[in-house]
Amino acid sequence: MKALNQLKTFQRILAEYPADVPLSKFLPGFFRQNKQMGSTDRKVASRLIYNYFRLGRALADQLPEDRLMVAEFLCNNQLNSFIQHFKPDWAACIGFSLDEKLNIVKATYPDFKLEEVYPWTDKLSAGIDKQAFLKSFFIQPDLFIRIRKGFEQQVKTELKNAEVAFKDEGNGCLALPNGTRLENIFPKQHLFEVQDRSSQQTAQFFQPEKWGHWWDACAASGGKSLLLYEIEPTVKLVVSDIRETILANLDERFEQAGIRKYQKKLVDLTGNVDPEMHDYEFDGIILDAPCSGSGTWGRTPEMISQFETYRMEFFQKLQKSITPNVTKYLKEGKPLIYITCSAFKTENEEVVDYLVKNLNLTLEKQEVIRGYTHKADTMFAARLIQNPRPVIQEEPIPWDPNVELR
Repeated sequence: MKALNQLKTFQRILAEYPADVPLSKFLPGFFRQNKQMGSTDRKVASRLIYNYFRLGRALADQLPEDRLMVAEFLCNNQLNSFIQHFKPDWAACIGFSLDEKLNIVKATYPDFKLEEVYPWTDKLSAGIDKQAFLKSFFIQPDLFIRIRKGFEQQVKTELKNAEVAFKDEGNGCLALPNGTRLENIFPKQHLFEVQDRSSQQTAQFFQPEKWGHWWDACAASGGKSLLLYEIEPTVKLVVSDIRETILANLDERFEQAGIRKYQKKLVDLTGNVDPEMHDYEFDGIILDAPCSGSGTWGRTPEMISQFETYRMEFFQKLQKSITPNVTKYLKEGKPLIYITCSAFKTENEEVVDYLVKNLNLTLEKQEVIRGYTHKADTMFAARLIQNPRPVIQEEPIPWDPNVELR
C-alpha cells in the first residue's frame, strides 16, 4: 500500500511539474501545498522524481511508471520497499554493479541505449570519457565544502561529533553526503563555503600577485572571488553581474567571510560597459561565463529533458559577444581566466580558439575538470594571456609652405 501511494505521489508531481522550472524550486512549493506529507514521504518523493529524470532521454517511448522502475533500479544500491514491491526480481539484484544492472535492463528492454541518457556525447569536450560520463548520471553527486584556512580541524571535529561521514579531498575540500543539513551542525559559524569540488579546482588557474587589481566579471554570488581572496588576501577586487539580487547574495557571503573592501557594479556585459569601467585596468579577470550548465546536470537531471541543441550555439554567441567587452580592460601580459560549467566543446575549446584568433590572447593552458570521477560537476577552465596591443601610429600631417604658421 505504501509503495502504491508513493507511486501516486510521483505521478502527481510529474503531471504538475512545469518543464521550465528547476525541480529544486518546484518541489518546496508542492510540499507546502501538501502539508499532510511527512518528512519521509517528502524524501521518498524527491528521490523518485530526481531518479526518474536521471534516466534522461533513454526509453522515451515507455510509460513514465516503467521508466521510473528502471531509474530506481539503476540509481540505488540498497534495497527499498518501492523497488521490492514493483520489481521483486530486480530487487534481488539491487547490489549488483552498474554494468551488471545495465545488462539486466537491456535484457528487459532491448531498445535501451545508454547513449540516449545524454544524447549529445559527440558534442563533449576532448578528454571526457563518454561511458564514464554517462554512467555518472545514475550516481547522486556529493555535497562539497571548502574550509576556510585555520578552521580545518574544528570543522572535521564538528562533523565527526554529528556522525556525518566525509571524505577529505585535500586543500580544505571535504565531500559530504548530499542532503547533509550543515545548518544544523554549524548554526552560526561561518567556517567554510559550500562549493563544488570542480569549482574549487579552478583556483589553480588564478595565480594572483600581491596587491593585484582583479575583476570578477560574472561574479554571481561570489564563489570564485572568495577562492581568489583565499589564495591572495591583498587583491583589490571589482565584482559585477547583471542581476542585482544575486549581488545582494554576494554581499552577504562576503560579510560572512570577513571581506569588506571591494567594489560592486551592476553591469550588462553584452553592451557598452565603458560608463562603468572606462578608467579601470586589471591584473587579472575571471570570466565565469554564462553557459548551458551541461556539466552540472548530475545535480539537475531535469535539464536533460528540457535541453535543445540550439542552446549550444546561443551560449557560444553570448560568450563571444561578452569576452571582447571584458578583455579590453586587461593589462598586457596579464591573465583572463575563462570558466564554464559546460561539458560541450562548443562552449569550451571552440570559444577559446575564437579568443586566441580574434582577441590578441595567447593560450597558456586549458583543461576539462572531470568531476564525474569524483561525484562532482564537470567544468572547463582556460588561462589566456593578453598580448601587447599594437601601437597605432597616426599619419603625420604634411607641411604646406603656403600656410602661415602662427
